[in-house]
This record gives sequence, structure tokens and C-alpha cells, in this order.
Amino acid sequence: MRPNQIDLNLFVVFEAIYGTQNLTRAADILCLSQPAVSNALARLRRIFDDPLFVRSKTGMIPTSVAENIIGQVRQALLLMNSSLNEADIFYPEKSDKTFRINMSDLIAAMTLPSLEEMVTKDAPFVHLESYHIPREDLRRELSTGTMDFAIDAPLLHDPQLCHIPLLKEQYVCMLRRDHPFKGNELTLQDYLNFDHIHASSRRSGEGHVDIALNNLGHKRNIHLRIQHYMVAPLVALRSDMALTAPRGLVSQYDARVMTLPFTLPDLELHLYWHKSRDMDPSNRWMRQKIMDISAGLSY
Repeated sequence: MRPNQIDLNLFVVFEAIYGTQNLTRAADILCLSQPAVSNALARLRRIFDDPLFVRSKTGMIPTSVAENIIGQVRQALLLMNSSLNEADIFYPEKSDKTFRINMSDLIAAMTLPSLEEMVTKDAPFVHLESYHIPREDLRRELSTGTMDFAIDAPLLHDPQLCHIPLLKEQYVCMLRRDHPFKGNELTLQDYLNFDHIHASSRRSGEGHVDIALNNLGHKRNIHLRIQHYMVAPLVALRSDMALTAPRGLVSQYDARVMTLPFTLPDLELHLYWHKSRDMDPSNRWMRQKIMDISAGLSY
């Protein structure tokens, strides 16, 4: 008989009978009726093709087969009990779990260096993987467990997903240190006089900066459009172009960081995970690590 054809509860009954050598006391320990224990013993006898226990004046005496298997049965039950108990505990210093996080290159640049440093300090064998997948695929990825977390704008509305506000980042204007513009503050006309770098994963279409300027009746000159935020600061450092980006990104570079001369909504990010993993200890541990990092990034 294959293991998947056997009711594992039968071995709990077996261990109780072996320990008490009495069907009635075994039933009391297991909170079962004596007929239920007798029925379980009958099923075990059929499985092993052996009486297992022989009735005597002093109780149920185990046969040689029962004596041979009791050690392994108790080991298996102990292992299962240990697994159940440790399901509520996560030991980061021992774990080799891999956490997969969906984030854009912008978010990765702002969060991953500090997160990796913190995780390595407390959990040296834990691994991090960062991906960027389409927003419409996130629910499926999180529900199947192929992705543990997503850091994204608060645009995901699904009852199966849990989320919490992670951070808000102010947008600023980045110029290289020796930029021809020498003023201490930007006027709107100063800003419009610059050539600009526009970072967007889309091939076309306006960004939130351009929408805000359009609402004011203005348009900026986009001299360079690129897909990856990480490239944009490097270009700004070697040109006269201006880059409008979150402060948490541009503050990593030796550059001038200037307040925008018009109102632009902050970059708002939420942390998402699937509700089926809401109480998972490892998930909760990593959530706290990500939250700790974001607290240090908010300006």
C-alpha cells in the first residue's frame, strides 16, 4: 500500500495504544470513542497484516512487528508536531528562503541597496530577487506565489491583495554641479528654458510632469526620452539637461537638487502581498524589513 493511501491519523492511534496498552485509556487520551479506536486498530492490522497488539490480562501486548515500527512512528509523529509548531516561527538567521519582489528600476535603485544590506545582516542565507512585470499580471503572480511582494503605485484594487502605504517621495529637479544655471532657486521660466530628460517605460505619451505643465498652459522641451530611470542621472551629470525625478534617487548623486517651481504630486508607493500569506511568519518578517527601509527613505 502506498503512503498516500494510508490515513496518517492511524499512527496517532497506534502510538496511543502502544503507550497505554489499553484501548479505553487510548480512546480517552485521543478524545475518541472506544469503538473508533478499535476500528482504527482493525485498519492498521489489515495494513500490516499483523495483529500488532494481543489482548492479555495485563493489557494489549505489542507484537514483534509493533515493536519494530514504534520507534520510527514516534519519530515521524515528533517531526510532524515540530513542523506544525514551527509553522508559526521564522528563523531569519537560519533561513535560505528566496524573496521575490516586483518593482521598477526606479524603486529598485531607491530601496534595494539598503534592503539588501539590512537583510544580509540579519539573515545571511536569505536571497532577494527583483523583477518588473506588467501591473495586470501582479494578482496572478502574487496568488501563485511566484512573486512574494509588489511595490507599486496605489492603483491595484483587488480584494485578494493586502497593501499598506510604503512611502511618499517628493519630485525635484536635478542639475549637474557645474551647470550653466547659477541661480539658487528655479522660476517656472528657468525650468522651461532647460532641455529635459524624460524617463518612462512607455514608448510614447505624456508623463505626469508634462500633464502638470499642460494644466498650467506650458510645455517643456524633452531632448532625451529613455526607458530606464537609472540611466537618466548619469546623462544629467554629463550634460546641461535637467532631470525631474524623486529626491530619493537624485540624492544619491553629487548634483544640484532644486525644488520644482510648480506643484507636482508626490510619488506614492504601496507594498502589496496576497492575503493568503498575510499571517505567514516569513512574509511578515520581510514586510517589516521593507517598511523599515522605506521609513529611512521618506523625505
